[in-house]
This record gives sequence, C-alpha cells and structure tokens, in this order.
Amino acid sequence: MTGSGLLTRLGLGLVLLAGGGVALMAHDLRRVGPPRSEPVVVSIDEHAHLAKVAHDLRRQGLLRHAWPFIVWARLSRRDRAVHWGEYLITTPLSPLELLARLTAPPDALHPLTVPEGLTVRDVVSLLASAGFGSEESFLCLLEDRRFLASEDLPPEGAEGYLFPDTYTFPLATPQARILRGMIHRFHEVAGADFARRAADLGLTEHQAVTLASLVEAETGREEERRLVAAVFLNRLHIGMPLQSDPTVLYGREGHDRTITRADLHRPTPFNTYTIPGLPPTPIGNPGRAALEAAVNPAPVDYLYFVARGDGTHQFSRTLAAHATAVARFQRHEHH
Repeated sequence: MTGSGLLTRLGLGLVLLAGGGVALMAHDLRRVGPPRSEPVVVSIDEHAHLAKVAHDLRRQGLLRHAWPFIVWARLSRRDRAVHWGEYLITTPLSPLELLARLTAPPDALHPLTVPEGLTVRDVVSLLASAGFGSEESFLCLLEDRRFLASEDLPPEGAEGYLFPDTYTFPLATPQARILRGMIHRFHEVAGADFARRAADLGLTEHQAVTLASLVEAETGREEERRLVAAVFLNRLHIGMPLQSDPTVLYGREGHDRTITRADLHRPTPFNTYTIPGLPPTPIGNPGRAALEAAVNPAPVDYLYFVARGDGTHQFSRTLAAHATAVARFQRHEHH
C-alpha cells in the first residue's frame, strides 16, 4: 500500500471516529443525569475554570461524563457565560439543560437582612455568623486604606456606609464584593444630590452621614426624625454641645446600654457631652429615612428633646421647658 493510500484510509478512519464521537457526545448531551434523592446545591466560585466546574458537577453526581459538557460549552462559546454563585438543582438535568441553567442568573439562596443602625463591627459579626467569611477577613479589608479609597470612603473607615438592606449574596461571594455591594447601595440610596443638600446646611457629606447616624440612634419614629435632625443642626449652628446619649455608648464593650453620670463626663473622641460638634465618624449605619432627615430637617427652632418612655420624645425650645419635661417624664437626659 502506498503512503498516500495509508493516509487516505487513516483520514477516513479519523473522520468516522470523529463522527462516532460527535454522535456519542450528542447522545450524552441530551441524556438526563442520574436520579437523586435530594436537591443539590452547586456553588461556583468567581473566575472558576470551566473544566473545574465540570469535574465538580461530575463529582456531585450531576454529570455522567465531564468532557461532553466541556466540549459543547466551548464549541457553543458559552464557556465564559457560566455565572459564579449558587444554584439549587432539584431534578435530574441533561448536560444541555445544566449548561443553560448555569449560564442563567444564580439562585438567591442566602438572603441576609442588615437592620438600620448597626455598627460596622455589628455588620461584620452578622456576615460572619451567616457564613460569608471570618470577621478577620472583613475587618482586614475595612482597615485597608486602599480599599476604602477605591470606594470613595474616608480613611477613618466604612462606618456609616454599609447600607442597611436585605441582600442575597451567594456563600461563594468574595468578602470584598459583599462590602462593595453594601457601599454601592449606600451611594445609590443617598443619591447624587446628598452632598449638595448637605452643603446647603453647612455640612460636608461625611458630616451629614454622621448626623444621620445620630438621628438613626435617637429615634425609630418616622415623624420624629426630621425634628431630631433639626435639634442637632440648631445646636451646631450656635456652638452648643449635641449631648447625644448614643455617642457616649459608641465603642464601649459589652451589651450594657445603661448610661451613668460618670459616663456622660468621660472624655472619648465620640462623647458629644465632652466634644464640640459632631463625632469624627458616624456611630452606626443609617437607613434611607435617617439619611433623608439629616439633609431635610424640620423647620423648627427646638434645642432639646427628652424621651417620654413610650418610644416618642418631647421637644422643647427653651431649657426651662425642657427641665419641666424632664421632671415630668422622670428622665436624666439633657438633649
């Protein structure tokens, strides 16, 4: 047999083999995976290579063979369309169905609600408890000035800028992406005109966020937020100490929320009984309503308020009226 004849027969054999391979692959791609007794959660890391994804799927019993899935994904140019995140697979799927599923948005399997007013440390503790990473990994990022600068945050930290909301982060989400998501949500909610409205009141954007954190800490009543903001702004404009009890507690270890007279006089960088003006940073992460109140205070000349004991406050213009209110409600606050 001549060399050219051998090559021809070899080429024909390769074509036939390839044809058989294509037929086998086409069969495998449409063949539904093995039955399962329980749902399977598929977790795909960000930037994971397709081959690793396919072999993980085979290990989890979702694919009989990895290679048809890999070859078809590359031939159809969908290998780079696979999303990172988590998918709940409840019924057996063919490789074609599985690829379609993994190139669609992931399932929101892990909703996390961050309440208004939590401190950064509280938020980090919440994230760690929910399984999104260690407290140390989050705090390391939040203490990195380059990370803070990349998100247009002050070098003092992210306090005030981790927006309270309900998020759905897959457990595979990198810690930096989680924090960025919360910070971006803050910027989205505050809006482009937040800084301008703050400037109209004589405040920087950071000072307005700090004021909002005080409003958030002082009242949960919708009808009172703008009044509380007005009291603090009125005091700022005449150089009167803010005397906000929550600032006394900021940074204090433990869960005891009791404030003594000694606490009121203890000098800390945040104690507004001993420092002039606003604290250097927010004392928590304010929600939408508190942020809005901080740059839209009520048009009132109140300088004082005291808790009534039922969740509401009595507002006063003069020290005499305030003293009467304090005596009436048997409280020691001196706002």
